[in-house]
Amino acid sequence: MSRKGIRMLLAGLLVMIAGFILMIGGGSEDPQVFNYDAIFGFRRLVAAPIVIVAGVIVCVAAIMHRDSAENKEDGQ
Repeated sequence: MSRKGIRMLLAGLLVMIAGFILMIGGGSEDPQVFNYDAIFGFRRLVAAPIVIVAGVIVCVAAIMHRDSAENKEDGQ
């Protein structure tokens, strides 16, 4: 794996970590009160999973990426 592939892989992991950070947090000040928006908000149900899937796609692209130098060695 080349340096570019490793950088892409690390970037994908950072994006996934950012998605998980978006998914956590936001507790209620009063434990006796149920906060519907804190659990079922847009950030946790829509934004965070999209960011996590984007990170997975970047990681898969980094793994599948082939450098032009590797292509020349293979005779392609």
